[in-house]
Amino acid sequence: MSKKILIVEDEIFVALEIEQIVEETGFDVSAIAADREAALACAESCDIALVDLNLRDGPTGPMIGMELASRYGIRVIYVTANPSQIGAASMAALGVITKPFRAQSIAAALRLAARDDPELHTADIAGFIPFLPRGSSSGLESRG
Repeated sequence: MSKKILIVEDEIFVALEIEQIVEETGFDVSAIAADREAALACAESCDIALVDLNLRDGPTGPMIGMELASRYGIRVIYVTANPSQIGAASMAALGVITKPFRAQSIAAALRLAARDDPELHTADIAGFIPFLPRGSSSGLESRG
């Protein structure tokens, strides 16, 4: 069964580009959300979330990521040009992909997040900064 991906991004052309990458990588896009309310409304049907930081309702991305991880067990990857804004919310995520991103980075990070094996192999993902030490688990249950 393919993992369901939630894209939390308010720039529609960026969201559509990410959607195309997700689908070409073999995953299903469950929803695209531009703010906290929309992201949480569709969270129950998602396994992995790609979350921007600055959204339609302000700099809510870090808190959305924390909520998606803690309440729904979703594996979170931030996608942002401002990784320094993540702060303590990094504890809830696998890592961050810096903008401008490469399609290969999104694809590789999704394959990494979809693995049931908690060991992270991030050395080959350009533009991806992992938050978890190699070989550790986030403590979050992966969704099936």
